[in-house]
Amino acid sequence: MERYFMKMPEDMFCEICSEKRGINPNTLREVIMLAVEIAREGREGRRIGTMFVVSDTENVMKHSRSLILDPLLGHPADLKQISDTDMRETVKELAQLDGAFVVSDEGTVVSACRYLDSSSEGIHLPLGLGSRHMAAASITKLTTSVAVVVSESSVVRIIDDGGIVSEIIPELLMFKRYSALSKGKMVEQEIIVSTIED
Repeated sequence: MERYFMKMPEDMFCEICSEKRGINPNTLREVIMLAVEIAREGREGRRIGTMFVVSDTENVMKHSRSLILDPLLGHPADLKQISDTDMRETVKELAQLDGAFVVSDEGTVVSACRYLDSSSEGIHLPLGLGSRHMAAASITKLTTSVAVVVSESSVVRIIDDGGIVSEIIPELLMFKRYSALSKGKMVEQEIIVSTIED
């Protein structure tokens, strides 16, 4: 049995996760990979949307509130690491609920089901994007966090400083993977990433 895994091209990864954003690139990479998995797999036969807000946890928590009782509250930090397989499956289940995940720079999923309370004044996004994208843009404008948004159309967008900096289209990823598998050669798979120019 061959083992398959996804690999983001390093030059594109460095551009998305550049140090100027002040975010731990390993944590951001883990969150992006999880977002791509959610976009591709959905849950229980349907597509779902969700959002991750990475870094500047203290300020993000100040500018958000729980929509429901926080299902992650009280659990030890070592069990809530974004790189942990069990935690990733838990996040996929919780992604069906409304609200954002808050992820610390160290990779701990601090909170789930958060309503982000920030102003959308001065935020300009392409037409057709909804409240999830607006909330992500607003919180990244207000704090030094980066947001990773999974759209219900299965597109993953990375948002920084109030604007979209990158898009990942998982459907193209699956097409490339199927094509390579049908030829019987694939060991690594690249993520298709489109970078938005300022």
